[in-house]
Amino acid sequence: MMMSMYSALSGLKSQQTKLNVISNNIANVNTAGYKSQTVGFADLLSQTIAGATGANDATGKGGTNAQQIGLGVSVSSITTNMTTGSSQYTGNDTDLMISGSGFFILQGGSTGEYQFSRAGNFGVDASGNLTLDGYKVCGWQDNSSGSYNTQTEVEPLNLFSDSYTGNKKVIAPSATSEATLTGNLDPSAEAHGTYPTTIDTTGLSADGTSTMTVVDTQGNSYDVKVNFYKVGVDGTGTDSATTTWKWELADASSALTVTGGEGYLTFDANGKIITSDTAYATNPSVTLAATGASAGSAPFTVALDFTGVSTYSGDDDSGVTATANGYESGELQSYSMGSDGIITGTYSNGKQQTLGQIALAVFNNASGLEKIGNNLYATTANSGDYTGGVVAGTHGSGALSSGTLEMSNVDLASQLSEMMITQRAYQANSKIITTSDTILQEIINMVR
Repeated sequence: MMMSMYSALSGLKSQQTKLNVISNNIANVNTAGYKSQTVGFADLLSQTIAGATGANDATGKGGTNAQQIGLGVSVSSITTNMTTGSSQYTGNDTDLMISGSGFFILQGGSTGEYQFSRAGNFGVDASGNLTLDGYKVCGWQDNSSGSYNTQTEVEPLNLFSDSYTGNKKVIAPSATSEATLTGNLDPSAEAHGTYPTTIDTTGLSADGTSTMTVVDTQGNSYDVKVNFYKVGVDGTGTDSATTTWKWELADASSALTVTGGEGYLTFDANGKIITSDTAYATNPSVTLAATGASAGSAPFTVALDFTGVSTYSGDDDSGVTATANGYESGELQSYSMGSDGIITGTYSNGKQQTLGQIALAVFNNASGLEKIGNNLYATTANSGDYTGGVVAGTHGSGALSSGTLEMSNVDLASQLSEMMITQRAYQANSKIITTSDTILQEIINMVR
């Protein structure tokens, strides 16, 4: 009689454990990246009343099975379901979802050097650290070779500065080094001289003009005009007619001194620039130096490219456009995250640069990881060791989706059904105890 009570008691304990797991699953139905758990049961050792016997040909008796009474049930496993949860769009650039089996790598806890998480609701603290609930998100920041060395040890990511590139909150200025001019000069313009005589443009109105913005070494910008003057046309014949134009750089603000800021271009009878004319370079260089309040800037040289200029007859005479490189300094305004984990910053000057690359971890047995709270996991003897970060999208880790979060993979309908089944199982086990107690009471009454 006592055996039935103890068996039922083990059933109560086991079903209570399952109910605890179910309640935790339901409690975390809206927890980002949460992985549901399931409980497995196994019967306990059985008491053998009579052993099994084989058939006996001498007596003609057949074999008999063993007679055993089970001693109850125990919890054999609590398994974490590592399937990917559904995605939820948030629109937040620092929210990330992993599509595969990877984990974010975090640093800052006391359980071990690294912790791991599926939740991607990141933030940035006042120091620029990319964080998850105070834990620092890890990846790679050494971009000295033009790309991140993903074979090195991961480290906490900082969007504002690092030991490799220094201050990333401000992007340094870049002086103008080249400018490209494209467009069509008006072929009907009146010539100011006779080919190939050079001309003095003092007092002349330009037959074409273009403005380009250049930047010095300190990030100061200046508007510089490129003026064009038609010199003359070779009169040796229509088919062989050659036109010469003069170009000059002019700074109306007088904030720059220009060295080598003039030259000549020649065009064939069809209005195409003659790049083989050794007398007139189509790719000259000019040197500019600041003379005003930013005068401490070093002189900088700009290579001009005139090969895209023409004087085609009947073509669009809208003029010549000049485009120069170089930019002023800028402050970090926003950042975005790519599917490979690369974080790109956008600055107030319109420029972009990478700020780091988020790394992911993969495990031989992710279900073997230990939950340590705060959506974090730690490695165990059965999960496999963490051996270094991998690039998102490789080794089965899964690509990253920005602006979305992985939701809990708890199936609420299934959990409610399991809860009702567990409730009935608990009631049935408790009924065994009350029934056994009633029988014991009858036995005690018999001896009164």
